[in-house]
Amino acid sequence: MNLETLLHDRLAPALTAVAGAPVDPAVRVSPHADFQSAAPLALARQLGRPPRDVAADVAARVDLTGLAEVAVSGPGFLNLTVTDDLITAALDALSGDTRLGVPRVADPARIVVDYSGPNVAKEMHVGHLRSTIIGDALARILAWQGHDVHRINHLGDWGTPFGMLIEHLAGADGDYSLGDLTAFYQAARKRFDGDEEFRTRARLRVVALQAGDEPTRELWRRLVAQSERAFLAVYERLGVSLGPDDFAGESSYQDDLAGVVADLDAKGLLHLSDGALCAFPAGFPGRDGLPLPLIVRKGDGGFGYAATDLAALRRRVDDLGATQLLYVVGTPQRIHFQMVFAVAREAGWLPATVSAEHIGFGSILGADGKMLKTRAGDTVRLAELLDEAVARASAPEIGLAAIKYADLSGDRRGDYVFDWDRMLASTGNTGPYLQYAYARISSLFRKAGAEPGPIVLSRPEERALGLVLLGFEPAVCAAGAHREPHRLTGYLHDLAVAFSTFYEHCPVLRAEGPVRASRLALAALTGRTLHQGMDLLGLPVLQEI
Repeated sequence: MNLETLLHDRLAPALTAVAGAPVDPAVRVSPHADFQSAAPLALARQLGRPPRDVAADVAARVDLTGLAEVAVSGPGFLNLTVTDDLITAALDALSGDTRLGVPRVADPARIVVDYSGPNVAKEMHVGHLRSTIIGDALARILAWQGHDVHRINHLGDWGTPFGMLIEHLAGADGDYSLGDLTAFYQAARKRFDGDEEFRTRARLRVVALQAGDEPTRELWRRLVAQSERAFLAVYERLGVSLGPDDFAGESSYQDDLAGVVADLDAKGLLHLSDGALCAFPAGFPGRDGLPLPLIVRKGDGGFGYAATDLAALRRRVDDLGATQLLYVVGTPQRIHFQMVFAVAREAGWLPATVSAEHIGFGSILGADGKMLKTRAGDTVRLAELLDEAVARASAPEIGLAAIKYADLSGDRRGDYVFDWDRMLASTGNTGPYLQYAYARISSLFRKAGAEPGPIVLSRPEERALGLVLLGFEPAVCAAGAHREPHRLTGYLHDLAVAFSTFYEHCPVLRAEGPVRASRLALAALTGRTLHQGMDLLGLPVLQEI
């Protein structure tokens, strides 16, 4: 039961009657009452009337029988206090609902979530953390809502670097760990930069790779397979739902690229610029005021990233039948993706019935406010980061929750400072705090020896907890609709805080009869909600700590 929706639906007719036109009631949770509406303030400006008079007029017309009491507050707010009977009825209904009041969407979309996207033959590093964690949380939330979610891991597995890697590996025996391949990449780059003969052979390897030369392809497949195994091992440690079937390397689109160029050219969307074929979608001026180019085919005949992204987009729409495309990639790529989407619209590959969104995010910073690096100034490897989390935490699951929650708890668009002490704290807005709250509830039921019963609100702390519990559905829906996992993390933190206050002031095991049964019911509902919410975010849940 969504109380905000109920209040919205009751207020809307009264506001319409006063305004003479539909008005959004703008009902929000408030510290001054259970809920509050600021709609009379905006309406008063339109009508040229005092805001409190408008609020009183709305209050006199609204029918909130059996739902809430209304009072005019401050300059013209409507304070709404929900009846206890409604809260208890809604909580009892939640107790019997396996989905905790969150219905499956009536019209599910087919949603592609493109996230993680590491490069073959390189270890995953801290730069991959945000895309992987944010993308996985969104995929989990949207799938649980009932959408048909397709996870896609767009691997960098093609291009000039593979020529030098394959040539460098050609004379080597046996397999290499990914750590070895990272060193191998650096050694290959050194040879490529300093050895003209090797550089020539490497370029010939690229030609051989693209032409389908079997010995070259076999070496390339070894690199890809070994890298995928290493990526999957990291995903397992991270508790991420990406699997082997979700890999879709850049190589898988190579056969489509010539067709992409030919089709765009035939539609008059490509223009020659400094030897390259470029698209110039409207609305993207450069610093000089001239249109920005989207390079589709480079001057040397090779294909740019835009060609691959356009081929992937077209396949996702045409073959997968996607109706929503989410690209979970860092904010610096915002203009690139906006231009790709614009060109796809102009080409007719992205119809009005399909949406495409760049889900951007900020950077992870060190204590110095700069990009997070090792003490030696190198990029932090993801495996090393996870190892340190395990070493610092009392349990691997606590270290993992600390890392993932820190990434999800703020607005994804902003940067955040990576601070072990703050992230691992068992108090405050942290993953471990949620884990401790759930473990406390689990411990309570191991000792209870009794079953929950009907909920009765006899203390303000019980009522406050009940109201927060009823906010799960709006939080999940907002997180999915706005692509903002922090809306769910913020809700879960508020729930854990409300439970802590309840637990401190309302004895559960020492209570008797209906009061004990009611408080057990509140605890059980809190535990179920925390568990479900943490699962949607990919946070490990612990029965005891």
